[in-house]
Amino acid sequence: MTRLLFGLHMHQPVENLDEAVERAVGECYAPLFATLVKYPDFRFSLHCSGWLLEKIRTDFPEVWSDLQRLNAAGSIEWFTAGYYEPILASIPSADRRAQIDRLSETLARHFSQRPRGLWLTERVWENGLVEDLHAAGIDYLVVDDYHFLAAGFDPEELEGYFLTEEGGIPLALFPISKALRYALPFHEVYAALQAVKEQEFAVIFDDAEKFGLWPETHSWVYDKGWLRRFVEGILEDPDIETIHYADALEDRPRGLAYLPNVSYYEMGEWSLRARDALELEKLRHRFDPRYFEKTGIKFIRGGIWKNFFVKYEESNRLHKRMLEMAPRLDENAREPLHRLQTNDVYWHGVFGGLYLPNLRDNAYRYLAQCERALPDREERVADTDLDGYRESRVRTPGFVWRFYERRGGQLIELLDLEREFNFQNTLTRRYEAYHEAILHPPAPQEEEADRGIRTIHTEKRAADEAIRQQLAFDWYPRNSLIDHITDEHFGLESFSRCDFREFGDFADQPFAMEGPLHFRREGGIYDDEKRPATLEKRYRIEAETLHFSIDLQTAARRIYRYVLEFNLHFAHYETLRIEGRALGEGLEHLGNELRIEDPYTRRSLRFLFDRQMEALMVPIRTVSQDEGGYSLTTQGIALAFLTPFEGTLRLKGSLCLS
Repeated sequence: MTRLLFGLHMHQPVENLDEAVERAVGECYAPLFATLVKYPDFRFSLHCSGWLLEKIRTDFPEVWSDLQRLNAAGSIEWFTAGYYEPILASIPSADRRAQIDRLSETLARHFSQRPRGLWLTERVWENGLVEDLHAAGIDYLVVDDYHFLAAGFDPEELEGYFLTEEGGIPLALFPISKALRYALPFHEVYAALQAVKEQEFAVIFDDAEKFGLWPETHSWVYDKGWLRRFVEGILEDPDIETIHYADALEDRPRGLAYLPNVSYYEMGEWSLRARDALELEKLRHRFDPRYFEKTGIKFIRGGIWKNFFVKYEESNRLHKRMLEMAPRLDENAREPLHRLQTNDVYWHGVFGGLYLPNLRDNAYRYLAQCERALPDREERVADTDLDGYRESRVRTPGFVWRFYERRGGQLIELLDLEREFNFQNTLTRRYEAYHEAILHPPAPQEEEADRGIRTIHTEKRAADEAIRQQLAFDWYPRNSLIDHITDEHFGLESFSRCDFREFGDFADQPFAMEGPLHFRREGGIYDDEKRPATLEKRYRIEAETLHFSIDLQTAARRIYRYVLEFNLHFAHYETLRIEGRALGEGLEHLGNELRIEDPYTRRSLRFLFDRQMEALMVPIRTVSQDEGGYSLTTQGIALAFLTPFEGTLRLKGSLCLS
């Protein structure tokens, strides 16, 4: 007899684009529950993040009605989690409890169930969560079978549930079957049913979006009837019983388990730097697949989820700003903080995540709302990013300006508090492991037996020539007020592809912070040999204007070109006007003033210099993978202001927002 514990997880990023939510509902959630409501005897468990649940309740009454009917029939066992779907291990303890309590109370209010089970967001496990989960009324949760394999268990041991503890506080853990994750709904129905019947406890808890939103799945699951035939097959089989996770607790646990700090296997790959992820893949393929799945996987694994804060400076910066806000906000001001804790923007794997500008814009909007609860004027110097280098944060009534001593005293945040928009919300173009398939496409592979459709983990993506031509990588982070020493060959093409000649060591090196708005570096200019050079930067903030002065002195005696680079982010690049012109693939300008008009924020950005400057402007676009293939996304515009110098340069300028 097989007992099937079937669970679904539903989530959309907080305030995701309306068209994205409507597509998810139309292609997945609506037909999913319209199908399941016809089979009230099919018992299943369900988690829905709080924001999405309220969105469905207010905007999609037909789906809400189906959920109410399924709940009244006793079909659904509700699971809780953080209300705004944070990675629990990445947020403060008090916020873990508050977010879980809020979703649990919401479910109790609407469905008369206060959950005892928890969906662990992205299955990111750390043992330190146990105390907070217990305090929030959680008795059990689901993790992957991989968590247990990484702890030394054998696959055949993973039936039922196990107990773990921290400080004597027990918690039940159910291992999700990877075989079922990859079979449902992708294999033919007969093969999926057979995969279920191979286990005494068939444990599956996975993304609902696989049932209609992932590529090819809507036609497969609904038009071709996969879900209907699967559910009917389960209910008609006398050897399969669907039960809730709470019912399984009536059996004794299989024993004690202590899990490592881990998520699912693919997450471990994604969290590695690109070269390491490719090496991990090579290492895995040195073994017979059956050996690897049974034994090798215990010892060969990727990184941990928090590696994303190491891999992506932009992710770490946003995360540490969240942590900076947490102890400074009282209970009445924590709503935007909890929204800021939503997980999607902090990482990148097969989905867009950090690469999606709208998610980063949402996050900085919540950060602006947090900032408005703090004093109007403030100057703070601290190692907020927790990397050993300090940041200078200047808060005025309208803006937050942040400068970074590790990266050339550069501007790393320009947060408009009134418009709730960060003009410095750019993203560096990095080499990712999946770029290797664009640069060197793999040979096609044969289809597997019993395969219905591919999962996004096995889908072979193809990139057209336009995507391939846009692939470029940056050797320095895309901040603002970056200092370059280059020559007469610097132009639109070399600037766009970031392959120009750099003679100085100022663009990506630390500066000494000699005051909150005063930075200095004793560096050099490298041509035939190193020539000493000193670069000093001073800032002054006045209302909505940043004034800056550059003092550069060197023993090198040839004529170089000094470039002051800004990288700025906007929401709608097609509406921008730079000196009245659209950006296109690039612009050139000559003068001592440059104006950018942004209709979205209704801001005018003016660059003023004490001399005539040559200006080059290019879009910065990333190539990233997502569930549909590869995406080309404009992340910002790069502006280079050039002037020749020999020996000494003293430059003054301003950036004014009005």
